[in-house]
Amino acid sequence: MIDKYGIDTHKLIYHPQLVADFLAVNNQWEKAKSIYPIYVEVAPVGACNHRCTFCAVDYIGYKPVQLKLDLLQQRLPEMGGLGVKSIMYAGEGEPLLHKQINEIVAITKQAGIDISFTTNGTVISDRFIEESMPLTSWIKVSINAGTQATYNQIHRGKADDFLKVINNLKRLIEYKRKHNHDCTVGAQSLLLPENADEMTGLARICRDEIGLDYLVIKPYSQHNFSLTHEYETINYSEFLNLAEKLNALDTDSFHVIFRQHTMKKYISFQQGRYQKCYATPFFWVYVMASGEVYGCSAYLSDERFNYGNLNTESFQAIWEGEKRQNNFHYIQNELDISECRVNCRMDEINHYLYRLKDNQVPHVNFI
Repeated sequence: MIDKYGIDTHKLIYHPQLVADFLAVNNQWEKAKSIYPIYVEVAPVGACNHRCTFCAVDYIGYKPVQLKLDLLQQRLPEMGGLGVKSIMYAGEGEPLLHKQINEIVAITKQAGIDISFTTNGTVISDRFIEESMPLTSWIKVSINAGTQATYNQIHRGKADDFLKVINNLKRLIEYKRKHNHDCTVGAQSLLLPENADEMTGLARICRDEIGLDYLVIKPYSQHNFSLTHEYETINYSEFLNLAEKLNALDTDSFHVIFRQHTMKKYISFQQGRYQKCYATPFFWVYVMASGEVYGCSAYLSDERFNYGNLNTESFQAIWEGEKRQNNFHYIQNELDISECRVNCRMDEINHYLYRLKDNQVPHVNFI
């Protein structure tokens, strides 16, 4: 398997100065407060036009709230100036439902922040393709089936959404190639019992019909607050043999990234797991459509991880404020890591930092 994008691992190792600053903190808040996140996940809107069977944030309720453009015109340049390097527009809703998403992209780029999207792809407009795609580093579309029937069963949107997504992506790829843009465009699918036998078919659609750069196939992870528990007991050991079939579909221009490493961690997640979360509250942050800033997407609506609201405070005031300070001490001294989500967004980073900070690698001086 070729994973040149580092999707099944992490890229914190390419930010050595920030890691060095983290190591120098040594549980001191005065040093910790000025270490700003590299990466921010932002939910432009809370509404979504799908009700996926696996949705981790169904408990939030798909509220029709959104981040205001005038607010982002203030906060995005501030965030860029403080050291934020990338934003993924995704979140608890469908990001492309925001009526001013193209203006948001332009402001983000002007702030010196790299841009990405995770979207269901149903409302990709010509304007987005022409104005925003060229400014975006990557776009990843969730397509959780290889046939329309299974797609409708899982995504629970409109009856023709499967074909609509495929056609939207064809238009996007055609424009990208015609104008020689370097935005990476891929798809992702959770591997579920309903769709497991459709993954090779989906890969062929992505490769041959659409012309995507990659397809990611990854395991489900139960969110602790989710209303749905349909896939909580899924056993990925029976699906690992898909790797060989899917890897055979790789070409020079298309890659299937079968997240076998993450699936194996899911099977035996407590073996060799780190004892503390070191990624929070340092290297990333989540901004809800309400403006609430959370230290971890696995704890949205949990006040222990709520740092403040962008509608009422600057990003700097939130990041260096009392709520994040309290969270810093809570994570250092009280958080029970066994209560955290399995294979969370920062899992690989935590494995790396745990080995680095707690000297878990023998003979490190023999380089």
